[in-house]
Amino acid sequence: MARAWRYFDASALADRLADSAHAFEESSAAEGAGHAPMPPVGNPEPALTLAGGPDALAQTGGDSYAVIVNVAVNAWMAGHIHGEDGRTGCDGSRGPAGHAWEARMRTITEMQPDIAKWFGREVWTRAVNDTGYTVTRR
Repeated sequence: MARAWRYFDASALADRLADSAHAFEESSAAEGAGHAPMPPVGNPEPALTLAGGPDALAQTGGDSYAVIVNVAVNAWMAGHIHGEDGRTGCDGSRGPAGHAWEARMRTITEMQPDIAKWFGREVWTRAVNDTGYTVTRR
């Protein structure tokens, strides 16, 4: 095995990986794709998703898999909605409301003015405990 390492060129491998990543980025940009958008700090949509976790836990009888799937799907959808805001080709895909991401965030905040509280670990943990469940490590 030690003899095989003399044929390994770490620099060449690094160059090939960098070239591959660069080619992928260029081809993605040409197709109109890019990096997934990260929501702004304090975005009410992730807070809304977090807020639904304890309720989902109670509704599913403590099925953590169902809760994680629910959070993952909601997070994916929120990223998709944020990412398509103002993009050509997506026009009309959400009905008359269109792609008014800012309006969506404003609506969430108006409906739940204290939604940002869900970014607090203590608030979320207390809500989980209020459902009768808790997360413990064995």
